[in-house]
Amino acid sequence: MTDHTTRLDHVVLWVRDPIAAAGFYEKAVGLEPVRLAEFSVGEVPFPSVRVNEETILDLMPLAMAERMTMLPGAAESSGHPVNHICLSLPADGFDTLRSRLEERSVPVTDLSHDSFGARGPARRSFYFRDPDGNVLEARHYD
Repeated sequence: MTDHTTRLDHVVLWVRDPIAAAGFYEKAVGLEPVRLAEFSVGEVPFPSVRVNEETILDLMPLAMAERMTMLPGAAESSGHPVNHICLSLPADGFDTLRSRLEERSVPVTDLSHDSFGARGPARRSFYFRDPDGNVLEARHYD
């Protein structure tokens, strides 16, 4: 049986150094790199990190912006501000992520409570930036 529910497949983040970005997302955020070895040897144009079995973050080299010709003006989207990306985790994963970020001296905001999201109010949430300045929010509902 095929599930035809609309889902988020991927988000593309512009990064200066995809290998360093993948390292940050693996070590500090806990996301598994995808196609990193292939990118390292020039076989694929960018690596990704896996959020879950259905969703990845593509780590697109900023140098590729000029090649974005799929739509008129697409090249100008590089560096276009996105407010933030939110990762929803179970409570223990949330605590583990915050600890990993703090261990690596990644600045994090104070905890917020009951901020609204896709599943209603989250019990706790906080924000942090990746090395390229992309803002991420972490939250948990349980």
